[in-house]
Amino acid sequence: MALVMLLHLWGCMAQTGPDPEADKLKGPAVEGTTSAGEDGEKGGFTPYQAPPFAGSAFHSEQAQGENGTLLDLSATAEGYVGVSAQGEGRLKFQVIKGEDTYTYDLPGDGTPAIFPLQGGDGDYTFRVMEEVTEGKYAKVYEQAAAVTLQDPYQPFLRPSQYVPYGEGSACVEKAGEIARRQGSALEVVEAVFAFICENVTYDKALAASVPKGYLPDPDATLESGKGICFDYASLAAAMLRSQGIPTKMVFGYVQPDDLYHAWNMFYTEESGWVAVEYEVESNSWNRLDPTFSANGSDGEFVGDGTNYTDVYYY
Repeated sequence: MALVMLLHLWGCMAQTGPDPEADKLKGPAVEGTTSAGEDGEKGGFTPYQAPPFAGSAFHSEQAQGENGTLLDLSATAEGYVGVSAQGEGRLKFQVIKGEDTYTYDLPGDGTPAIFPLQGGDGDYTFRVMEEVTEGKYAKVYEQAAAVTLQDPYQPFLRPSQYVPYGEGSACVEKAGEIARRQGSALEVVEAVFAFICENVTYDKALAASVPKGYLPDPDATLESGKGICFDYASLAAAMLRSQGIPTKMVFGYVQPDDLYHAWNMFYTEESGWVAVEYEVESNSWNRLDPTFSANGSDGEFVGDGTNYTDVYYY
């Protein structure tokens, strides 16, 4: 388990949801090397080369549905599903696989939304629910589908509702600028992590009055330099994913104060690497918590990662 230097915070906010099984996905190495050679730039430095941008989109021409709902299953191999719905009441969208159910808020004006298939390969059920009385929902549409991903990293390499960005987003441009100065994927992670910790502070006012259905906006967080844990984790995921580094947004609890919190995990097969805030292990998902690391330290939150309990992956 990676050593994680955690920093205490007065509290945090996250969405509620189901309790999926612990993720044990493994995947391919990330491109990037620090080795020098004939093809390297002046001085023997070979800059990190990000793969082509991996986006996500709602394909209305391929979507099907009824009762005001359109479900796009054309990109399930790429790790996501798209949905558009209209309704007078509050809408929810559920992604169900086995015993795991992820429930999201869904715009009721027909605006498309993208959601990850974090459960990997297998049989899914997708369901749109509409609030009929306060707190009670009725099913308005349901569709089952078998999913086979191109690779298990696809859900964590693309934009989605909780990690929204595009190829021209400011956070993507900043990530590319940072990545081009690094020699490996691990150095990109370190540099992005340091950038966020140095440029984003915790927004106590927002944390005290988070509106219902709040969603992060990485570009807005980058511009304002403020955010709650949801914003920190979304910005980190957007920046790293845009550079081809598989990154999860994780919701769960942190001890000793049982804080409900959001953080990140990234994957690499590169050799172990030590930074100020944490130690990275090769061939495994590694924990990354920019919220705590950016906002002051407390020895209670320094540990080996066992004080974190993962609940949801996005």
